Amino acid sequence: MENGTATPNRFLVKFSGEYLGGEGGAGFSADRLAQVSRELKRAHSHSNGIAVVVGGGNFFRGGQALPELIGRVTGDQIGMLATAMNALALRDAFREAGLRAESVCSFPVGGVLAQFDPDAARGVLDQGSILVLAGGTGNPFFTTDTTACLRALELGVQTVIKATRVDGVYSEDPEKNPNAVRYDHISYDFALSNRLQVMDATAFTLCRENGLSVRVVDLGVKGNLEGAVKGEPVGTLVDVSGGNS
Repeated sequence: MENGTATPNRFLVKFSGEYLGGEGGAGFSADRLAQVSRELKRAHSHSNGIAVVVGGGNFFRGGQALPELIGRVTGDQIGMLATAMNALALRDAFREAGLRAESVCSFPVGGVLAQFDPDAARGVLDQGSILVLAGGTGNPFFTTDTTACLRALELGVQTVIKATRVDGVYSEDPEKNPNAVRYDHISYDFALSNRLQVMDATAFTLCRENGLSVRVVDLGVKGNLEGAVKGEPVGTLVDVSGGNS
């Protein structure tokens, strides 16, 4: 990172709430919670700290189509509360897998989740615990992509690992075009100029301006998170330089 504050081998993993819902994408899948815990445990053993940002789409997506009696701001707030439920579930699942884990929220949830504080959060990571971050940025109109990049910068993370259901960044949607080209290494400028759907514009700007790299991997493939943490060329790496290939 350009300001020199990044901690070597420290990562932030971001994935969707829908992933925790299994094939249906809703609620909790015990199999998915266990699978995510196993993958995080493997990755954590090679890291100098891992934080996690999870969405809330398995319960509610902020900004989705709402009944006309519910406004956009309220919808986003409901979505942020959904991420808090996921953070609690992941914390317990991680602990069940033998990991030390804590969860915090961008706003206090009385008696349940403490409020995020950057200094305290870095201390949790320094002590070897996985830290699950809930509540988005605490403000409406911001995505969990932006949350992940913002928290990564606050925590001195080396790389954001965006864990998805595809194995990297493609020239087109591979689910629609089987001939789409997968890239190994691209720059932010290349992604923007080619309108590649990696993250939203706010998240991208945060990363590009602060020299924060993003690696996109398939969370469903065993060992991908571990490989990303170990520096193996899994998925697609997006950074300032970029190989554009």
